[in-house]
Amino acid sequence: MITKTQHETMKRKHTTEKTEMKSLVTIINELQNAGYKTQFKATVIGLLSLSTMNMFKPFEIKIVHYYRFEGESDPSDNSIVYAIKTLDGEKGTLVDGYGTASDPMISDFMSKVVNIQK
Repeated sequence: MITKTQHETMKRKHTTEKTEMKSLVTIINELQNAGYKTQFKATVIGLLSLSTMNMFKPFEIKIVHYYRFEGESDPSDNSIVYAIKTLDGEKGTLVDGYGTASDPMISDFMSKVVNIQK
């Protein structure tokens, strides 16, 4: 689960950048064009690359950037896209909801990641 401090930091940064934000699909496309080709999936044993099937522990990844989206018409549209780089150089994305829409497995994994930047 994302800590309250991390959540508040993300919320504050998102608010200041709201006018610059694009749609979820647009951001994912831009990240893919920047080399973030892999899709990741949180599992009980770590973060799984769906491209290479490699498994990563929280200390083996870096959150290079994240984008938070708030659904204007539907609160269930709240989501976060993480741009991730692994220690071995693999780059990809992970999408999660937040609030009631968050995936507990992703939240648990992300709460253990210490290398997060924006």
